[in-house]
Amino acid sequence: MPAIVDDQKCTGCETCVGECPSEAISMSGEKAVVNPDACVDCGVCVDACPEEAISME
Repeated sequence: MPAIVDDQKCTGCETCVGECPSEAISMSGEKAVVNPDACVDCGVCVDACPEEAISME
C-alpha cells in the first residue's frame, strides 16, 4: 500500500520530497502528493516527515 499524505497535517515543507528514494512524492500547490505507481512502500517518508502527516495505512 502506498504512502498517504494527510492534507490537514502537511505544511508543505518538502522534506519528504527530498527523502523519497523512488522520487514518488511531489508538491501540488502547498501539499505533498504521493504517486502510488512510483511508491515502493519503504516508509522513509513516514520517518522523515516532521509533522507526522504521512502514513502507510
